[in-house]
Amino acid sequence: MNHLIDQLLTPHADRDSVFLILPDDTTVDYRRFTQRVNQVAGLLASLGVEPGERVAAQTPKVWTALALYLGTIKAGGVFVPLNTDYTLDEARYFVENAEPQVAVCQPDDAEGFTALLKSLGSSRVDRRVLTLNSAGEGSLPDAADKCPTCYESVPRSPQDVAAILYTSGTTGRSKGAMLTHDNLWSNAKVLKDCWQFTQQDVLLHALPIFHTHGLFVATNVLVLSGGSMIFMPRFRVDEAIRQLPKSTSMMGVPTFYTRLLADSRFDQDLVRHMRIFVSGSAPLLAETHRTFRQRTGHQIVERYGLTETGMNTSNPYQGECRAGMVGLALPGIEVRIAAVDSGEILSPDNIGSIQVRGPNVFSGYWRMPEKTSEDFTKDGFFVTGDLGRLSEDLYLTIVGRNKDLIISGGYNVYPKEVELLLDCLPGVDESAVIGVPHPDFGEGVIAVLTGTAPPDEETVIAAMSEHLARFKQLKRIFYRSELPRNSMGKVQKNRLRKWYKDAFLTEIAE
Repeated sequence: MNHLIDQLLTPHADRDSVFLILPDDTTVDYRRFTQRVNQVAGLLASLGVEPGERVAAQTPKVWTALALYLGTIKAGGVFVPLNTDYTLDEARYFVENAEPQVAVCQPDDAEGFTALLKSLGSSRVDRRVLTLNSAGEGSLPDAADKCPTCYESVPRSPQDVAAILYTSGTTGRSKGAMLTHDNLWSNAKVLKDCWQFTQQDVLLHALPIFHTHGLFVATNVLVLSGGSMIFMPRFRVDEAIRQLPKSTSMMGVPTFYTRLLADSRFDQDLVRHMRIFVSGSAPLLAETHRTFRQRTGHQIVERYGLTETGMNTSNPYQGECRAGMVGLALPGIEVRIAAVDSGEILSPDNIGSIQVRGPNVFSGYWRMPEKTSEDFTKDGFFVTGDLGRLSEDLYLTIVGRNKDLIISGGYNVYPKEVELLLDCLPGVDESAVIGVPHPDFGEGVIAVLTGTAPPDEETVIAAMSEHLARFKQLKRIFYRSELPRNSMGKVQKNRLRKWYKDAFLTEIAE
C-alpha cells in the first residue's frame, strides 16, 4: 500500500470527470491525470529513483508539474519542490542538502543543474536532470510519453517521508521539513471535512505549487474531494474576475483579496454563487476582512499553518469568522500557549509561544537531528516560533514571530499590537513595526508605513502615544511605497531590520 496515493488519488483513478481546467480552457480529467502520474512514476523508477530517494523540482506551474509531485510519491520517492524565484546559486544549497536522484528544471537551467548533480560525488553517477517549461514541454513530458499508463504503486507506510519542504530561511539557512504520508493525508482529510469540499466544488487555484498552501492544501484537498480546479499559472485580477463566476471556492493570500477589492468589478453579484473563500500564508488585515464582507456578503475563512505542520487552526466554515483571529484548533490537533522563557503553559488571554501537536506535525528536519530535538518539547509539542494568545473560547490570535519580538528597555513589545493601531490611521494602508539597535534602550521601536497620504512622523508618534505605554511608543517613522514580501506575501521584517538598523545613528535614505 502506498498510503498517500491510495487514499488521495486511487479512488478517482477511473473517473472521467474534470480535474483541471487549464488557462486555455481545455480540461484534464481524473483518468488522464492518473495516467500521467503513472507515466511519470514509471519514468522516475527507470531513472533509478528508489524508495526514500529525492526528486527535486523547480518548475513552472503546469499540470505535468502536479503529475510529477504525485508520480514521485507513487514511485516511492520523496518530492522536494523549490521556489521558482531561486537563482541557480540559491538552488545549489537545496540540491546539495537534499541530494536528489533526479532534478527537474526549466530548459535554460539544465546545464547548471547537471553540474550541481555531478558535484554531489561519485556514489551516484547516474543522477539525471529533466526539463519542463511554461508551455508544458521538455524532456520530462517527452520521456513520460513513452512510458506505460499503468504503474503499480511502490508500497510506502504512513510514517514514510513523502516530501521535504524547505523553510523560507529568513534567519539563517533553510531547514528541510520532512512531511510523511500521514502528515499530508490527515491534514487534507481534516480540511476537506471542515471546509466541506465535495465533487461539486470548483476551486480557483492561483497559488504557486512549491509551497504548502498551493500544493498540499489546495491540491490535496481538491484531489481528495474529487472536485475540479481552475489552474491559473499566477494570480491576475482580470483572469480571476473572468474565472470567479465558474468557481465555487477560492484559496489565496491576503494580497489576492486586497487586489480584488481594489477593482470595482469585484462585487456581490460576481461572487453570488461562491461557497467559500480561504486566506492564509500571511496575516489578513482586520480591515480587509470587514471590507470584503461588506462588499460581497461573504466571510473570508482565515487559517493558520506552517511549512512544518500544514494547517493547525481555522475559522469555522459555518459560524463566526473573527477578524484578526485565525480560528480554532482543527480536529485532532492540539494548540497551547507557553511562556517563552520557562515553558510554563499559560492560561487564556496571555501572550506566549504557540505550540502544536497532532498527526499533521512533521517528523523532523532533514539531516538536522539537533535542531529537530530543540524545536520539540518533551511531551511532543512542536514549538512553532510564533507568538500568540488563545481567547477564553479558544480562538487563536497570532501576535508575531518570536524573532520579531522587540525588547526595549527590558520590556517586551509585541509588534502586532502597535501595527493594529497604526493600520487604523487615515491614509495608512499597511504598517510594519520592528526593533532596531538603540543606544539607551537596547532596541528602539520604529514603524514603516505605506499608504496614499499617511500622516507625518510627528502626528503618528503623537497619535500612538495616547494608546500605548511609554516603553511601546514609536521613536521613528519611515515611509515606503510598499513593504518587502516573500513569494507568499509575508512581510520580510528581516530585510526591514537590515535596511533600518542605523535608524538611531544616521538618516535612512528611501
